[in-house]
Amino acid sequence: MKVLFIGDIVGSPGRDMVFDYLPRLKRKYNPDVIIANGENAAAGRGITKTIFDELLRAGVDVVTMGNHTWDQKEIYDFIDETDYLIRPANFSDEAPGKGMTTVSRNGVTLSIINLHGRTFLPPHGDPFEKADELVAKAKELSPLVFVDFHAEATSEKIAMGWHLDGKASVVVGTHTHVQTADERILPGGTGYLTDAGMTGPYDEILGMKKEDVLYRFRTNLPVRFEVPKNGRAQLNGLFAVLDDQTGKALKVERITINDDRPFKG
Repeated sequence: MKVLFIGDIVGSPGRDMVFDYLPRLKRKYNPDVIIANGENAAAGRGITKTIFDELLRAGVDVVTMGNHTWDQKEIYDFIDETDYLIRPANFSDEAPGKGMTTVSRNGVTLSIINLHGRTFLPPHGDPFEKADELVAKAKELSPLVFVDFHAEATSEKIAMGWHLDGKASVVVGTHTHVQTADERILPGGTGYLTDAGMTGPYDEILGMKKEDVLYRFRTNLPVRFEVPKNGRAQLNGLFAVLDDQTGKALKVERITINDDRPFKG
């Protein structure tokens, strides 16, 4: 199975990059399943039903989330109605939605799991314990398991990669918005990348207006971060080829696209 993963989509610039480049990526890689992290898709904070539906129409099969899952309150109205929007599985048991879903293609099933880190982020349940629980459940269906680990600390992401080596097919990190250059296949056959990077504004700071972020750093005063309405954009992600029989990764490839054409919101 071939899997295409798109890193954190930030605002309308990120969505436009998906709409523009996904047809080209599909022609190049011919993926069986397309996954995208959408927790910043609505103006940098959460996701709406309209945006979720647009991503599905564009060809995304599953949207994963993260620490901004609940920022758009309307998500409470539809997250339980779809199998293809998942939030971190180690959120409270009282939280709506679910943390794992499956997609089947040509008789082969891929389980997708979303987890949330605990280092430098709000406390949630143990992601390592939840990973073990859900991977074991997924393996009852198929050996193919894809994990989006939404975490701040590089060390925590690497730890999850080693923890799931030989258990998950792919472990990819999201949240920090800066793509790392450490893609590899671990000894047990798990494809790994510490952070897939983001999809959205390029000449800014983590997708937000750099002037606002600089003001915050220089003054330590509160300021609301906003996604810019014009500039250059980028798309980052990961492509993986998985062995249908063993679930092991055969190939992992970083995707990095910098679009020199200015966008206008």
